[in-house]
Amino acid sequence: MKLGAIVVVALILSAIAAHFLLGDPGYVAINFRGYLIEMSVPVLLSIAVLLVITVWLVRRIVQAPRRFGEAAGRYRAGRAGQKLTRGMIEVAEGNFARGEKLLARAAGTSDAPLFNYLQAARAAHLQGKDERRDEWLKLAYEHTPEAANAVLLTQAELQLDREQYEQALATLRRIEENSRDHSHALALLGRLYFRLEDWPNLTEILPRLRKQGRVKQETLDEWTIRVHSERFEHAADGETVIAEWKSVAKRLRDDTSLLDAYYMNLMRTGLHEKAEKDLAAALKAKWRAPLVRLFGLVEGPDPSKQLKRAEGWLAKHGDDADLLLAAARLCLRNELWGKARSYLETVISLRPTPEAFQEFGRLLTQLGETDAAADAYREGLGMVAKSPLPAIPHLEPDKA
Repeated sequence: MKLGAIVVVALILSAIAAHFLLGDPGYVAINFRGYLIEMSVPVLLSIAVLLVITVWLVRRIVQAPRRFGEAAGRYRAGRAGQKLTRGMIEVAEGNFARGEKLLARAAGTSDAPLFNYLQAARAAHLQGKDERRDEWLKLAYEHTPEAANAVLLTQAELQLDREQYEQALATLRRIEENSRDHSHALALLGRLYFRLEDWPNLTEILPRLRKQGRVKQETLDEWTIRVHSERFEHAADGETVIAEWKSVAKRLRDDTSLLDAYYMNLMRTGLHEKAEKDLAAALKAKWRAPLVRLFGLVEGPDPSKQLKRAEGWLAKHGDDADLLLAAARLCLRNELWGKARSYLETVISLRPTPEAFQEFGRLLTQLGETDAAADAYREGLGMVAKSPLPAIPHLEPDKA
């Protein structure tokens, strides 16, 4: 379209020029260093046009290889882009092997092969080909060394997905050496420490994770609660347990699982009286079944007073199975066998649990009802076994 317009304009201009020049072709004389060149105006114009055309042709010929190379490059890039798109579609549709091949082929002609290699690594990973996955990642690094963190992060994510925790840890620590406090790497490291139950290292990076803000607050709270619980478990004495509790953030002190760990370890370290007092205060502030269950495990200094308090709660929470179980345990401590039996039978009718059957078995053994005790233990074990446990028949003594 553009060329046609130029031709039309040239013809019009030529016609106008011919109209004027044919009437009077004019005369041109050029004197240069003793040489005289004479010609008409049309001849001069023809020479000028030929000269311009010659220069234009020479310029096009000189530029032809570069333009051809650029065109070939655009063609290859277009083909590489098509293969990349097809490869991504194949992987998305579950054709991982075909997608990997297309992505790999496109990498050789792509202007930015990093993405091809990373996606090929994911395709190999989805096929379970870990060695080939790592080869693609190696090529990605070799072609684009400045993208080392991107390659290492991809490798760590894939290793975590495969539960290759030791390899993932080594990969993430390399990122830590190169780019300390890299937000995504730090988040992955936190998840890895949590899975490995590496509580000391998780404790160390928790302040950095909070500062980065990459991990959700709910997840950070979960990790923090678990760290505190583990430190309760490993406390050498009651004073250490209390000191750890004081370090817990106020907004987390209402978490039931954390309170459970705190009270259990107060009891483990011998601080039963403090556990009883704090439990009673916590239950008065907010009624929670898991904490009620713990009240029956506390060995307070006055068992009868403790039982009286539990039975006082029964006036408002008479159908609470956890409270009934706690009351039954306190009755056993006070040697009130009949009342303990009544509570345990009610618990089993409301919500049978292995704990309830275990306590019932203990009581029946104390009362000398060994066959019934064996049945209770069997029922409790049957609740945690994969299949019901059959009763074991009595063995007859050998006859002489």
